[in-house]
Amino acid sequence: MMLCWSFKMNLIWFFLLLFLYLGVFSFGSSNNVSSRPAVVNIGAIFTFDSTIGKVAKLAIEEAVKDVNSNFSVLHGTKLAVKIRNSNCSGFGGMVQALQFMETDIVAIIGPQSSVVAHIISHVANELQVPLLSFAATDPTLSSLQFPFFVRTTHSDLYQMSAVAQIVDHYGWKEVIAIFIDDDYGRNGMSALDDKLAERRCRISYKLGIPPGPGATRGDIMDLLVNVAQLESRVIVLHVNPDSGLMILSVAHYLQMMGDGFVWIATDWLSSLLDSALPLPSETMDTLQGVLVLRQHTPDSDRKRTFFSKWNKLTGGSLGLHSYGLYAYDSVWLVAHALDAFFNQGGIISFSNDSRIKSVEKGGSLHLEAMSIFDDGPLLLKNVLQSTFLGLTGPIKFDSERSLVLPAYDIINVLGTGFRRIGYWCNYSGLSTVPPEILYSKPPNRSSANQQLYSVIWPGETLSKPRGWVFPNNGKQLRIGVPIRVSYREFVSQVRGTDNMFKGFCIDVFIAAVNLLPYAVPYRFIPFGDGQKNPSYNELVYSVATGDFDAAVGDIAIVTNRTKIVDFSQPYAASGLVVVAPFKKLNSSAWAFLRPFTARMWVVTAASFLVIGIVVWILEHRINDEFRGPPKKQFITILWFSISTLFFAHRENTVSTLGRLVLIIWLFVVLIINSSYTASLTSILTVQHLSSPIKGIESLKNSDEPIGYQVGSFAEHYLSEELGISKSRLIPLGSPQAYAQALQLGPKKVGGVAAVVDERLYVEVFLSSQCKFRVIGQEFTKSGWGFAFPRDSPLAVDMSTALLQLSENGDLQRIYDKWLRQSSCTLESTELESDRLHLKSFWGLFLICGIACFIALFIYFLQILNKLRHADPTPCVSTSPGSSRSRRLRRFLSLIDEKKDPSNSGSKRKKIVRSFSDDDKDDQLGRNPEKKQTEMTNRSEINSH
Repeated sequence: MMLCWSFKMNLIWFFLLLFLYLGVFSFGSSNNVSSRPAVVNIGAIFTFDSTIGKVAKLAIEEAVKDVNSNFSVLHGTKLAVKIRNSNCSGFGGMVQALQFMETDIVAIIGPQSSVVAHIISHVANELQVPLLSFAATDPTLSSLQFPFFVRTTHSDLYQMSAVAQIVDHYGWKEVIAIFIDDDYGRNGMSALDDKLAERRCRISYKLGIPPGPGATRGDIMDLLVNVAQLESRVIVLHVNPDSGLMILSVAHYLQMMGDGFVWIATDWLSSLLDSALPLPSETMDTLQGVLVLRQHTPDSDRKRTFFSKWNKLTGGSLGLHSYGLYAYDSVWLVAHALDAFFNQGGIISFSNDSRIKSVEKGGSLHLEAMSIFDDGPLLLKNVLQSTFLGLTGPIKFDSERSLVLPAYDIINVLGTGFRRIGYWCNYSGLSTVPPEILYSKPPNRSSANQQLYSVIWPGETLSKPRGWVFPNNGKQLRIGVPIRVSYREFVSQVRGTDNMFKGFCIDVFIAAVNLLPYAVPYRFIPFGDGQKNPSYNELVYSVATGDFDAAVGDIAIVTNRTKIVDFSQPYAASGLVVVAPFKKLNSSAWAFLRPFTARMWVVTAASFLVIGIVVWILEHRINDEFRGPPKKQFITILWFSISTLFFAHRENTVSTLGRLVLIIWLFVVLIINSSYTASLTSILTVQHLSSPIKGIESLKNSDEPIGYQVGSFAEHYLSEELGISKSRLIPLGSPQAYAQALQLGPKKVGGVAAVVDERLYVEVFLSSQCKFRVIGQEFTKSGWGFAFPRDSPLAVDMSTALLQLSENGDLQRIYDKWLRQSSCTLESTELESDRLHLKSFWGLFLICGIACFIALFIYFLQILNKLRHADPTPCVSTSPGSSRSRRLRRFLSLIDEKKDPSNSGSKRKKIVRSFSDDDKDDQLGRNPEKKQTEMTNRSEINSH
């Protein structure tokens, strides 16, 4: 009975729970169905028969199948894709998009063409339908202009960054850009131009190819013939596959795929290679050595599985490229966004646009059939916020609505296939390591870290192409040469000719050009009016503006010029110097005073006196030779100090402190004596020159006029760098004008105190003008070089040639040929050397002074110690004043009193010394009381 009742109760509970479960499940299911439709329509627009479209069509269809078979994505809602063919036509794409808008399409995948994307994006914006393009890479497709445009691949902005870094990595400065003349090509080249400019490179020539079938093989051949005559040999090809293969075929026919050329193709070629390999051998022959970029997709198990599935689907007849992978991930991106959209309560509903109705009024286009997706902004928001791992890697958008972690493979076409030589990523630049490994490390963009594997270049060579040649179109380099009217040894125009020059600078240039490994066609173009020296700043500026291809001459390399042009290696060192008149200094009766300055004489004399006083103080208490009447002691001080000059002092020093001071002083005297002797010898034996100008500083601090050469940079330096008033600067046009102005002097009209010019000019001037000399040292360091436009590769090669000239001695031989100095410059004369100043000896005087101070300090400490231990003398008065007076008198008396011998040893030495003196006196007959003194001293000794 109990078992029966228990069974009934369990059965009741079972049916109750089943009822509750079915009720809850049915309620939840009905709620889910009401918010999630059974089918969601999406559209796709691209060109079916294109390299990208063939792969994208199959990839999108497979992605839709995979999404619909995965219940965890849309939870039972199915995707239905409607694919339309745009035929690479902007108008056709717009028509297809408008037809989509007549149906319940919530998102569009595509288009592949940037031209079509520009047009369809306006429709997507108006009807609030997200447009997810997996192949439109035009950088100008901005989210600001087209908020409903979402790029699910990488912008060409990153691809052009990779191209620019490759160009910079190999040291090339100029490229030729061949591009398809539409939005995709033009805007891509604009991005490349900007990225090259960041690296001080540039596009030297742009060549647009008409889009579509408009360009024939003959047209391409005419264009490439012009390219072959240009200087640059680095060609960037940014076109579509059809025109690209034609261009490379014609280039191969014109032998432009041989040694010396560099071809860099954007990812249009990698898409073709990935999807169509193996290509016909004739086609592969035209691609040998080309560098190609391909969007990098990291390896993963899911990607390898999909590749296996793809090969089974296509039977190997159609390869899978990166754009196919991005098309596949775009479908999954829509699916994840729709799932989030439905979870947030989004509803697929459409409404008519009143603005379209007003436009349609009175027409027959039936635009009222198009409707606005009401919750389109919410779906767009979920698209941009979606994050998942796709076949192409992490799918995530940054703040600028671009996919994160852009990266490219760099491949080199060779043989029947291609080889990957490295990677480029926006994180750390060029590398041979996959980007996904570098993301786990700190970014490193140092030049040492930018690496690629070796490349087999066109012509089957491993040597890096130079990247440029001189144009093979008969065009010669226009070399600007100044027409000098002075110092014609450097540059001068051959009389009776228009473009022939000679001189030191011309010979150096010709010798350097002859060392280049290639021919350089050039012609000299005169610069200047021939009446005065031209402005060299204007000559350099003409190079910067393109009026000249280079400038040759005595052109100083200075800061303001290096900002606008590039200079070669300096071929001659030169700096600014001061030239002034001089007078010869002859020996006189007072020539012995000239080695020292007046201050040096005063300090030296004072030092002798001070040393005498210090030694007297230290020796006075214990040395009889420093005692006696005041007059005798004063004479002793003077005699002792002066006699140390000749090391002839007879007075012996007894105290340790006195000996220490004397040793240091004798060392100082030795140095001073030697210096004086050397300087006086030079004054008496070498002819000296004197000038009131001592150098640039004395010239700057004066108010006297200064001469400079017309056209030289000296004027700018003196006025701008040194702050000398331009009213003081006098332009001089020739060596004769130099001499005349210097002879007139600063007091007369037209005269100058000195001339400031470059050393090379001054050496030529002084070779014939022996009345003037260089004052002081060079106060600037510079050199002469040849000027070239910024980033000119010829500047580097010319610098190498100039170094070779210097190393093999040819540069010195050219210098000797044109600038050999006359005997005037080689005279054995020199400007007045600096006299011996106190600053040269202050260290010695300082050491001696410190020794004196220390000795006196120790001596007075000893005296004060004796004063403190002395027995106080009884006195009646106890006033403070009398106490201080007694102490002072006692202190002075201790200094003056003779010190008693403290032990028999010291006294014995003194008596023995007396015996020695007496013996000497006895021998001379001057001591009649010798015997008595001897007996007395001996008795004193015995008593002790």
